[in-house]
Amino acid sequence: MKSTALKAGQVGRGHGPSLAWRLYKRIERGIVPVLLIVGWEIFSRSGILPRALLPAPSQVLVAWADWVFATDGNTQSYSGHWVLDVAASSFRVFSGFALAALLGIGAGMAIGWSRTVENLFEPVLQILRPVPPVSLIPLAIIWFGIADKPAIFLVFMGSFFPVLLSTIHGVKNCDRNLLRAGAMTGGTPSKLLLYIVFPAALPSIFSGLRIAIGSAWMLTVTAEMVAVKSGVGYVLWDSYYFLRYDIVIASMVSIGLLGFLSDYVIKRVGAYLLRWQRGSTLQKEG
Repeated sequence: MKSTALKAGQVGRGHGPSLAWRLYKRIERGIVPVLLIVGWEIFSRSGILPRALLPAPSQVLVAWADWVFATDGNTQSYSGHWVLDVAASSFRVFSGFALAALLGIGAGMAIGWSRTVENLFEPVLQILRPVPPVSLIPLAIIWFGIADKPAIFLVFMGSFFPVLLSTIHGVKNCDRNLLRAGAMTGGTPSKLLLYIVFPAALPSIFSGLRIAIGSAWMLTVTAEMVAVKSGVGYVLWDSYYFLRYDIVIASMVSIGLLGFLSDYVIKRVGAYLLRWQRGSTLQKEG
């Protein structure tokens, strides 16, 4: 049975969505952010709170511009260093995230596929999983010192379990009929795992990767506040000591945008690799 008709105005004369509808869909995601920024600007200028404690977006933008482009030097030692700070944080995030993705997917496939492997490793994993990665900061500093390594380690610990658990879930929920059909055609366990189970688990794996990249950005900022002397998180914490709350907020927004872009890339890669799933969904609806 075909899906219900599209909303009025969405289709224009049989040629797909109308120009007005496409324009609305483009600006739709920006409506709430714009309203929040305008409201923030008005509230900051109202004087209810001192502007030093809650800088207006316009003030934050001026500080951010100098941090990025060294426009007037108002951010002093941070002026013009934004790219370097972002590069330092990104290196730690993607290094730890890549390790977590590789080990999490590999371990998740093994645990989800083999009951023996699950029985061997599940008790240890269930004990380690509730431990907050932040609590490992003292050990990370003792083991790795003050450098990139403790931050990468913390990012890895924060990203590993979302990928692992999502992969296990995807493997265990693979359609058993597909496995039986593959086995009947002579598929070996390794081929079944590679050509049936892994593709079937990909939707769950990408869900875990999207959760993990958010955790990765949160953990690298936490690590940079304590164990590292560079990066966006370090700038956030250091500027707090100098009461530069405009730079603090600019750092927070930078982290949010970087996390958003990272998630967007993973989402687009997942949409490309899982385009077969979108096709099958449309066939079911048709």
